[in-house]
Amino acid sequence: MTGQATLASQAPAWAQAPLGPQRIVCLTEETTEWLYLLGQEHRIVGISGYTVRPARARQDKPRVSAFTSAKLDKILALQPDCVLGFSDMQADIASSLVRAGVQVTIFNQRSVAGILDMLFQLAAMVGQAEPGRGLMQKMQQNLLDTQGLAANLPRRPRVFFEEWDEPHISAIQWVSELMGIAGGDDIFPELAVQSLGKHRIIADGAEIVSRNPDIIIGSWCGKKFRPDNVAARVGWSEVTAVKTGQLFEIKSCDILQPGPAALTDGVAQLHRIMSNWSRQYG
Repeated sequence: MTGQATLASQAPAWAQAPLGPQRIVCLTEETTEWLYLLGQEHRIVGISGYTVRPARARQDKPRVSAFTSAKLDKILALQPDCVLGFSDMQADIASSLVRAGVQVTIFNQRSVAGILDMLFQLAAMVGQAEPGRGLMQKMQQNLLDTQGLAANLPRRPRVFFEEWDEPHISAIQWVSELMGIAGGDDIFPELAVQSLGKHRIIADGAEIVSRNPDIIIGSWCGKKFRPDNVAARVGWSEVTAVKTGQLFEIKSCDILQPGPAALTDGVAQLHRIMSNWSRQYG
């Protein structure tokens, strides 16, 4: 056996079993959280400065990027064999890394199904397809259970989800879908299918007022949601959500992270808000 082991260690790389990427830089939080959940955090050598899930990642790993910018010299110094990113917003970072000879995978998940597909792809990349599938099935069952509870609510609220305040940007697709699963109805469903934030801008706040949401949920990336500021907007005093005080914040790390957080803590918070409203006003 010792001789066989020695021969195996001397074999060329292409003759050995593939192990997947060993030195991964995660430019966004969702891939970091997922790799930790898979028990593969040892593969991560750098993370986004916006990472808060899991909390220990900030102590374990160096922070090398924001969202639309990155410290390329620090990333290259880590000698990654794979960099993981998200969406067109990180295209410039990806392009620079590719020109420097780094392998880059940019995911572009925009829906609940897309998030699950991304999770499976990443699990497979690190040799954890079956454990990953098991974790995903638990998430899917949780979503089905939540949907079942929501179906029994006496009344569904009309919800405005504000992703940004100036200008107003409405919910991205996975958030809109999760609101539906949780028991509410997005008042801008036609915008949710638009993948880019610039196409979900509501230029005139009067349009939000006219659709008169029962609930307003804010999740402003990088800054705290201010319900008092929303209530004080010109013309908003007659909005039902403002009159009844139904203005809530869900932190962006829990709902705007297109990964495990949104499918677990994010949808749970949405359902709690919808259920409380329905019990009070249904």
